[in-house]
Amino acid sequence: MSRIQPTFSKLAEHKRKALITFITAGDPAPELTVPLMHALVAGGVDILELGVPFSDPMAEGPVIQRACERALKFNVSTRDVLGYVREFRKTNSHTPVVLMGYANPIERFGVDAFIAAAKEAGVDGTIVVDYPPEECEDFAQKMQSNGMDPIFLLAPTSTEERIRQVAKVSSGFSYYVSLKGVTGAGNIDTAEVAERIAAIRKHVKLPIGVGFGIRDGATARAVGAAADAVVIGSRIISELENTPPNKACEAVQAFVADIRKALDA
Repeated sequence: MSRIQPTFSKLAEHKRKALITFITAGDPAPELTVPLMHALVAGGVDILELGVPFSDPMAEGPVIQRACERALKFNVSTRDVLGYVREFRKTNSHTPVVLMGYANPIERFGVDAFIAAAKEAGVDGTIVVDYPPEECEDFAQKMQSNGMDPIFLLAPTSTEERIRQVAKVSSGFSYYVSLKGVTGAGNIDTAEVAERIAAIRKHVKLPIGVGFGIRDGATARAVGAAADAVVIGSRIISELENTPPNKACEAVQAFVADIRKALDA
């Protein structure tokens, strides 16, 4: 079993919502990735999403696209990302780590080899943006048989059939994309999010996390009223873009601590 389900269960016992954060591995510099992971946990993050740099991140807005470009300038590879997880695990054995990215790097690595390497490194799950749930039952089963969770995206436009398929193949949690568009774009209609989550819960029995567009504590708290988790990515990358590298860990820890405080209020 991955660390994800126990994490949600423990939070539910204390009537708390999960805070999930995203950073791109290797951004703003490879040597900062593991320290940033630890800083996020110190700030109150429950689950870490670590982005695998990719040259064509089609679901990402300009902020995360730039993060990928910066990481790729350092030639950060999938093997490097797994290495960061392995290093993180030397001093943190409890915080779930989810790799988020695209199919191409996994296919190039080799699906079976990737799953084995991810398990060995201490990964708990994956979000592969362009793996349709209808076409990757084999991948999902292999992940689950190795104690990791395949996590899939749902969107405002997801049909009931798609929601059922995600319920069939996913584990860990389901990720609801709150906006029609790319990451970091637009503002969330929290009433609409609550309505959609209620419809999703008819089929999906996993915890539901909501991301894309959560920028501050007030929005996080409003979304958390309907969801089991809030996911923040672009806003953290923006914080890193506007902070000197030597202050990066301090800045993101302070930012997520404010989000954590708002969620727990």
